[in-house]
Amino acid sequence: MKVDVSRSGESKTQAPNETPERENRSTSRRSFLAGAGAGALGLSLLGSLPAASASVTLSEGDESILRFLAALETLEADLWQQYNEIYGIPDSEVPGGSGNKLFTAALVRLDSDMPQYTHDNTDDEITHFQFLNAYLKARGGKRVDMEPFRTLAGSQATGAQKTKKRLTNLMELTVDTTWWTRYRSSTKNPDLGDTFPPAVPGLLKGKFPAIPRSDADSMPKKHRQAIANTAGFHFATIEQGGTSLYPSLAQRVKDPEVLRVLLSIGPTETMHFQTWSDKAGNAPPLKDPTNGLVFPDLNKPPFGGQLFQTNLIMPEPTVFLDRKFPRVSIIRPTGTQGAAMGALKFLTADGLFRGQSNAFFAFMTQLAKEADAARR
Repeated sequence: MKVDVSRSGESKTQAPNETPERENRSTSRRSFLAGAGAGALGLSLLGSLPAASASVTLSEGDESILRFLAALETLEADLWQQYNEIYGIPDSEVPGGSGNKLFTAALVRLDSDMPQYTHDNTDDEITHFQFLNAYLKARGGKRVDMEPFRTLAGSQATGAQKTKKRLTNLMELTVDTTWWTRYRSSTKNPDLGDTFPPAVPGLLKGKFPAIPRSDADSMPKKHRQAIANTAGFHFATIEQGGTSLYPSLAQRVKDPEVLRVLLSIGPTETMHFQTWSDKAGNAPPLKDPTNGLVFPDLNKPPFGGQLFQTNLIMPEPTVFLDRKFPRVSIIRPTGTQGAAMGALKFLTADGLFRGQSNAFFAFMTQLAKEADAARR
């Protein structure tokens, strides 16, 4: 996908003249979500802004929250676009790239639906940032333009748009997989200061590719599978962040319609996370012969057992607000203090921004501080 920015700051998606499509594409879940997605809301909003909002300017805090979320969704769209070029289904809905059969075959070992879900997750994130920017403009706010920071080189492997500059780096990741144990704990909550061990400790100890850097990464076969496994866990790592961030920041907005926006987009991030958390458990156990990265068998100690069986996708009920209350199934964390800055620090530690400029970090830090300063 090529995104151009006009003088007014409005992003416009331009599809290439030809976009290869994969055969036997499964039916998109768009048929299930038709009419309810952010894209449909964006079109209706631009056509006819509700009268109640047209005359009310966004508060400084609400605008700051929307701008921070628009920036993060732009970054998400960028990283998911890179994933779709290699593992997904490039088509007229999500243009760009041509797919990589070898790496797609490795990812499909986690689940046969992975290419379709990668495509749909990409489409969702594109609609999120486009809607948020359109909504900011419609309410008299300032749109977020990330294009000046599109400076990073991307994958040079078959399937990727080799000359396209990127906002995010998927080739030197340090992936936090503590969500695996956090959502399976029945006694701990990060909002109460609890910590959790990672599912794949090795991913926290290096800089690992989640997409091939070049075609040289296709061999040996275990190295190729390790890259696909890294992507599978990173998918969930990214989406669990959005799952928590939207309810965290929703507690700070003033305008009922802005609250509606956050409460409508946020649950789609949760749907993404639940999907990817299920698939990650199918990652084949292995040791990458090129760098020593180990993907353990998650059905064996220290995991295994009822709480850690790999096909669990529901949050285990746990403590919430105060340990005196009964356990409850919840999103975690949802504490609002420093939520935006916490999200930025998490993504930075993930390695997504390795190679980015000081100007990028200054811009994102300011957006996060302004969002955290918002008050209801």
